[in-house]
Amino acid sequence: MLNVAHDETMRHYDVYPETRGGRKQLGPEPFIHANVHLRDAYVGRWTELGPNTSLLESTFGDYSYAAGDVSIHYADVGKFCSIASHVCINPGNHPMQRVTQHHFTYRRAMYGFGTQDDEGFFNWRRAHRCVIGHDVWLGHGVIVMPGVKIGIGAVVGSGAVVTKDVEPYTIVVGVPAVPKRQRFAPHIIEALLQIAWWEWDHALLAERFDDLLDVERFVEKYG
Repeated sequence: MLNVAHDETMRHYDVYPETRGGRKQLGPEPFIHANVHLRDAYVGRWTELGPNTSLLESTFGDYSYAAGDVSIHYADVGKFCSIASHVCINPGNHPMQRVTQHHFTYRRAMYGFGTQDDEGFFNWRRAHRCVIGHDVWLGHGVIVMPGVKIGIGAVVGSGAVVTKDVEPYTIVVGVPAVPKRQRFAPHIIEALLQIAWWEWDHALLAERFDDLLDVERFVEKYG
């Protein structure tokens, strides 16, 4: 795992660059590609951050990966999450209620309108963290708006803009994103949430790996 408590630009910082059969081999240390920007971030074990990904005041759980060109700000990402390229979690807003919505009203120092920026504006975004549950799949180009919580096992279709909370194991699509269906029957969902397999350690996952491939057998055996 990796803790970064300051602004750090990673330039081809492959923490665990070993390969097997021409492919990278992940491990307990994160696999971080070129030009990844981390500030006040926590990155878990068996993780991968693709090129040009940024984490700002965020956590990134074990086994999760971001494919590249991903922006994660003020968010908590669970374990085993699959995040496609060009996803944006907790994008910036503009003050539409002011005379001008341009960012010079809150990035004041940049334009010489003060020595300090409008911290209250930024603190609003901090207070509206996004929460991405375990085993969530975010498709290409998904945008998760501030304060949204996405439940365990959910799927968000490519290009969706998520403005409301998503229930566990629910598939949502569209702009704004709306539920289409649940991945499994209610009794399967309830059993999976009770089993909480995402809390198993690496050795136990390896031991029970084949069971993960058949949900009916898995629930019958461990539910």
